[in-house]
Amino acid sequence: MFIVNSRIVEKQEPQSKIYLLKIHSPEIASIIQPGQFLNIHVSDDSYPLLRRPFSVCDVEGENIYIMFNILGEGTKILARKNAGDSLDILGPLGVGFNLDDDYETAVIVAGGLGAAPFPYVTRLIKDNKKILTFIGGKTEFDVITYGLLNYKTSSDNGSVEFKGTVVDLLKTQLQQLRNEKIKIFGCGPTAMLRSLKQFCIENEFNCEVSTECAMACGFGICQGCPIESIRNQEKYLLVCKDGPVFNIRDVVL
Repeated sequence: MFIVNSRIVEKQEPQSKIYLLKIHSPEIASIIQPGQFLNIHVSDDSYPLLRRPFSVCDVEGENIYIMFNILGEGTKILARKNAGDSLDILGPLGVGFNLDDDYETAVIVAGGLGAAPFPYVTRLIKDNKKILTFIGGKTEFDVITYGLLNYKTSSDNGSVEFKGTVVDLLKTQLQQLRNEKIKIFGCGPTAMLRSLKQFCIENEFNCEVSTECAMACGFGICQGCPIESIRNQEKYLLVCKDGPVFNIRDVVL
């Protein structure tokens, strides 16, 4: 884990109101794993006081990428940053995805900005695994396909390929999934993850999900991001330290 002052190399807007920052950070880029996150101090002063967590979106050489939209004051400040500006970054943090399990097909399931961690996952496994990607959102503007491969899309209002939730879309492919040796990787709103968990348990699919939670320190000191454990002797785990990635059978979503 490092605390580094890293320079923004490039700022992109791959689609409306979705921001992508390319950040030169060789220390973090050399060790960060897919599904881990960064805790970023977004301003040069004490407001906002707390760092903001961001999934690593991708890694390219000595550069890391983060993807975000504007949800509050912290991300509003970050969206005003430009190439040449610096960011105070703490990372890498947390436990990421296990890409080395015994499976032949990776099934990526993401809702909204839950697509953010998966360009890096895709980059690392695309040469060795078959990839099926399912992306959902409320409308077509919430469906994020940046850096993804072989994807099908859904939206609540029917403005893309499939009308319904991304898990509803996934269910339409059930027979194909049963015929392949799969592992499911999910990220998105909690309601989506709950639905995905039920689907995976009913069909005995292996699945890891990246969970979302408000957090302060990012490494377990403040105890501010508990998630209820199913298998661990401890009643609660911490999203920042024990996650954010968990097997769906290990936690209450």
